[in-house]
Amino acid sequence: MPLTADSLRVPHGFFTRQGGVSGGPYASLNCSLSGGDDRDTVLENRARAALAIGAAPDRLVGLMQVHGADVVEVIAPWTPGNGPRADAMVTTRPDIALGVITADCAPVLLVDTAAGVAGAAHAGWRGAVAGVIEQTVVAMVRLGADPAAVVAAIGPCIAQRSYEVGADLRDAVLAQDRGNVRFFIDGRREARWQFDLAGYCAARLAAAGVRTVSVLNVDTAADEAAFFSHRRRTLAGGGPIGHQISVIALGAR
Repeated sequence: MPLTADSLRVPHGFFTRQGGVSGGPYASLNCSLSGGDDRDTVLENRARAALAIGAAPDRLVGLMQVHGADVVEVIAPWTPGNGPRADAMVTTRPDIALGVITADCAPVLLVDTAAGVAGAAHAGWRGAVAGVIEQTVVAMVRLGADPAAVVAAIGPCIAQRSYEVGADLRDAVLAQDRGNVRFFIDGRREARWQFDLAGYCAARLAAAGVRTVSVLNVDTAADEAAFFSHRRRTLAGGGPIGHQISVIALGAR
């Protein structure tokens, strides 16, 4: 079963790596179509995720994620693997499920139930600095949402204790707002810092006018049994990696 946020009162799930049919380094619920895993196996995994939240597998859509700030409105499903180059989606269609792929980046699921608008964003540090979270809220507002009525949840991602970063990342985050220094603590090595990605994303949501934000506080890098992690893979010397999926749908209204 996926992890959920009580505040999101629509079908959704932050899935772990467990419960799928992939093997080897992709074991077992790998939902990325671009990582080298067998396509049919990944499609089965994605179908399991869709069905787990009550969505039809052929109505689950994903993107070609590029760590940017572009947002697309989904009005009809596309074939798996042929999504636009973007990092967030919004929809008013109750039969469409929005899915974002992560392996340490923050999955952000959003909904305004009164307006009937849902959103999903892939927020790595680059995308978050570029404004993908705010742009997702803006796109939802264009469809009738009220930022104050939007509820958002930040799913499993790399936690501050696991996220050692260098000056390039810190400088980019501080260049956007010097007040962002609060999301860094001293690292274990000289000229290194520990970055609070989830806290940073929560602050960007608040700045966009979202009043209700839940953070699951689950560290993908620290739990190998439950999550794929790009950072853990890198520290181990590289190699193939799977990705978990986070999904939201408005459901029948």
